[in-house]
Amino acid sequence: MDRICLFSSRLATSEGRSVRYEYIGGRNVSDVAMKLLDLILRKRDKKVIYFHGWSGFGVTPVLRSIVQNLSSMKSPAELSHHRLIYIDCSEWKTRRSLQRKIAEELKFDQTTMDIFDKQDEEDDFNGVEQSSRDLIMDVSIMIDKTLKEHNFMILFLNGSGEEVDLTNFGVPFFSAVVNNRMVWSFNKRCMTIMPSDYNYNRLKALLRHTHLFVSWLDTYEFSTSEFSDLLHEEAASIIARHPCILGIDVLPMVKDCCLYEMFLYYSFHRTTEFAWVAHASSYWICDGIIKGEQTKEVSNALRKEIRWECDTYDLLDHVCKDWIKYHQDASFLVINDDTVYKKKPYRWVALTSKNLKVPDQDMKTIMDKASSLFVAFERTGNTPTGLPDGLFKHCSNLGVLILFYCAFNFAAPPFHQCRGLRFLGLDHCTNDDVTTEGEGYCISWAFLCNLWVLDLRYTDWDEILAEGKIDLMDNLIELTIEGLKCWQYISQLQTRLSNLQRLRITRSMQKANISDDTNNSFVDKTKLEVLDLSGNSDMKRLPTSLSNASQLQVLILDGCDGLKNVDAPNELPSSLTSFSLDSYGPASHYKMSSNELPPKSSRPERPTDQYKKDVKTSKISLQGFKQLSNLFLRGLSNLMELDLSGSALKVLDFGSMVVEVPRLKRLFLLGCEHLRAIKWGSSSLHNWELICIDTRPGTWTQPPPAQHDPSRFHVHAVLADVRLARSLCFLIGSEMGFHIHVPSSSYTIVDCGTIQQPEATINEMTEPAVNKLQRHCLARQYGDVLTKMGDAPTPMEAFPNPEPPRASPLDRHVEITGGGHILDSELQRRLPGPKFDGLAALMKYHAESLHVHDASISVSMPRGQWDMLRWCRVERCPSLGPTLFPLDVYVHHINVLEVIWVSELAMARCLWSKGCDFRSLQHLCLRSCPRLQYALPFGACASLKTIHVVHCGDLRHVFVASDSRPDDASMLFPVLATIYMHDLPMLKGICEGKKMFAPKLQAVRIRGCFGLRRLPIVEGVGWARPTVEMEKDVWDALEWDDIDMYGRHQRSYYQPLLHSRYYRRRRLLRGTVLRYVKSFDD
Repeated sequence: MDRICLFSSRLATSEGRSVRYEYIGGRNVSDVAMKLLDLILRKRDKKVIYFHGWSGFGVTPVLRSIVQNLSSMKSPAELSHHRLIYIDCSEWKTRRSLQRKIAEELKFDQTTMDIFDKQDEEDDFNGVEQSSRDLIMDVSIMIDKTLKEHNFMILFLNGSGEEVDLTNFGVPFFSAVVNNRMVWSFNKRCMTIMPSDYNYNRLKALLRHTHLFVSWLDTYEFSTSEFSDLLHEEAASIIARHPCILGIDVLPMVKDCCLYEMFLYYSFHRTTEFAWVAHASSYWICDGIIKGEQTKEVSNALRKEIRWECDTYDLLDHVCKDWIKYHQDASFLVINDDTVYKKKPYRWVALTSKNLKVPDQDMKTIMDKASSLFVAFERTGNTPTGLPDGLFKHCSNLGVLILFYCAFNFAAPPFHQCRGLRFLGLDHCTNDDVTTEGEGYCISWAFLCNLWVLDLRYTDWDEILAEGKIDLMDNLIELTIEGLKCWQYISQLQTRLSNLQRLRITRSMQKANISDDTNNSFVDKTKLEVLDLSGNSDMKRLPTSLSNASQLQVLILDGCDGLKNVDAPNELPSSLTSFSLDSYGPASHYKMSSNELPPKSSRPERPTDQYKKDVKTSKISLQGFKQLSNLFLRGLSNLMELDLSGSALKVLDFGSMVVEVPRLKRLFLLGCEHLRAIKWGSSSLHNWELICIDTRPGTWTQPPPAQHDPSRFHVHAVLADVRLARSLCFLIGSEMGFHIHVPSSSYTIVDCGTIQQPEATINEMTEPAVNKLQRHCLARQYGDVLTKMGDAPTPMEAFPNPEPPRASPLDRHVEITGGGHILDSELQRRLPGPKFDGLAALMKYHAESLHVHDASISVSMPRGQWDMLRWCRVERCPSLGPTLFPLDVYVHHINVLEVIWVSELAMARCLWSKGCDFRSLQHLCLRSCPRLQYALPFGACASLKTIHVVHCGDLRHVFVASDSRPDDASMLFPVLATIYMHDLPMLKGICEGKKMFAPKLQAVRIRGCFGLRRLPIVEGVGWARPTVEMEKDVWDALEWDDIDMYGRHQRSYYQPLLHSRYYRRRRLLRGTVLRYVKSFDD
């Protein structure tokens, strides 16, 4: 009987309603595709159809055939005008990725597709997991609008494992009155065969929106030739997804890879200790299935595609047994206790029975063309089983050989005649020196010359790695030595195995001793890409010659608890992309030949004695590794400093990448230009000392130790993209200092290419005014006038730097020099919940000093309460306005502000537009704000000492009255000492319509304020009279209050006028060339 049997049964949903089901007859993919189309046309009321194939197998080829039919002249007339949408999400990522595929099928323009990239970028900065990224509503609306204009048919391969309601994605509802259809199936990127009873019991809880269930075959069996044809179609589907596989005769190659994986799965799925199935992609190459120049790329692509799954082993056993028994071209044979075979050559053979019942003549025929042989005996005792005599006599074509729990003569290995051997794997094999096979002959070790992969696991075979033998392995690409005395072999690698690409020396039972020999082992390993030294717990430092491995990409040091420090810039090459140090121990059963870190499923669980481990590593420096994108650190109880400066990390996750590092105190992320999020997890509770972040590209330097107090947590962050500040909100609290700098794109480079650090930029705040004099002087009227007050004359144009806060400006400081729509958006960001906080929240709730300069922002400072701000400096922001702070910065939220220093705001009309309480304000300095009409609404200014205003052409009053104050209320400035105003042609008075009392006033210096009519009322009795400097005509035009109770006029409370020797000329501006010419003529 040439049949393979699968069974089907009835289906009902979890809601109790029955989903009607139909069987489709047909013996090939094209027939079934046409019959499924016919069923769609007949069942007009069934809009959503689930297609199950042959018990989950063969779905993709059928749907692809339907696509081809509907895209050609074969399309039924009723469906010819339908818009066809084929969605292959068999490799499931996220709901958003499905939405993107729908948009791609609808051929949306690039502007629409850019929405996905922008939202993904936003989610990156928000730290949203890839698996949690949901739909974009704007795109759903566009999908809905587009599909409502057409009839459509969707063919959907769903790899998620859950039914997806596409109406949420914008697909219109599949109603009875609309002629739209969808055929879909659960289909992951694996070869799936499941018993029907299991399928139905599972699926009935999932099919909530499906109207019809369709399965292939109205009989319960199909032939081996039909199975072969279907496998052929599955291979074609895989090729269609990978352009790199396209080429001549690739279809048989991919089909053979599928069969090879099926052979491995069938042979060893019951053997839990056999870990060799994971190396299938290497077997494909060494067996000769995959050939050509791009073998590695093709193998990696197929490794992700080809994986067999079967929910019961009995079914797979049945399928494979029928395949071996009935198929004329069966390429594999599994020899066990009940094997039924044909006397013919096989390509791939597995021997799992100790009691070999195959006659020698039959074995000769079977092995005549064998290219892969797996001998895996069950472990029934402590002594491995000897190999059958003569097993390798006829294996001249052998490319892959795996021996598991076998015994043979190490001095004369029975497979030494297999000259074409490329993959040799030995697992728990022992020396059987009693065996006489090969005895008396001169053993040739020439088979070692062609080896590409040598994998020794718990096999103490010193001879094969002896000096004379290892010299023969010039073509060796991959070497794995696990267990026993594996560490001793590392010293034998010096000047040998120059083509080695992957080296794994793990779980050594011998003390790892770094000597001069081992230090030099990697001098000539210029092709090495993967190095795994896991489980060598006694290794205290890395071999120094590792820096010569110029192509090293992956370094795995799991279980190397004795390493004191990892100073990668001095010990490792800059090509490193992945690094792992897991104190839980080495991973197991993962694909070593891929350039990836071990997956989570392969890593060990937490050991029960983990708390007793003394993991020595205290510092890890991976500084300067510009390609480092994958990192895993776990259980490093003594790690105190981590330096990832210059790496390519996009996300640093302390929940999944750096785990259980309770003593970590210092983190450096300088030059990490790709960094988009830091997910702190429980690490936010660490006893941090210092975190330095700089996302500008280039070189970098760490801040000097003197710049931070180790007793207080400090964060230094220079954010090329301001959105990274969202990650800092989770970390920054009230008991820490920080300096956050948002630079412009043209950041400063100093010290021979070293990026200037936040500590350097902050020097500008405290630099003496005399050093900045020329920077703040512009060529304006009165630019040549010198004041005569004070110890030395200074130009009238001089504008003082603000006094720094009482504490160091580095305590809690934000500096902004950048701009653009992203910064504008971040400053206006007001979303609910702490996870949405960003720079705006840091500024409002935590910043004590703020410096905004040379920024192209066009919005006001963030709304809300400013609880901590004491020092505010804003300058050279031409688009900022119309207010510096918005309407809802209320009176009780600005109590601690001490300094306001504003310069060159071209658009600003006021600083605050509502009444605020400035009870702590000491210095108000305004300069070159041409549209400024007033500065502040008057509140309590009990601490104001200085008013300094220059070059504000539209300014009418410095303070305006609050709506809540009576019209006749006076304004008291109890400690105001200095008033300095220059070039304010529209100024009417300092306070709008109010009497201004300044009992402690000491000096008034005024130039170019020809509209000024009032000065403050001063004490006049028991207090030194204030000095006055201004033009005489302005002084003469001042309006004064009545004579006081002592009979004195208010004018007399000031010292005699010290007026300028210059007077206003109606025709010539002061400071012009003509003025100087005229003075010389005089």
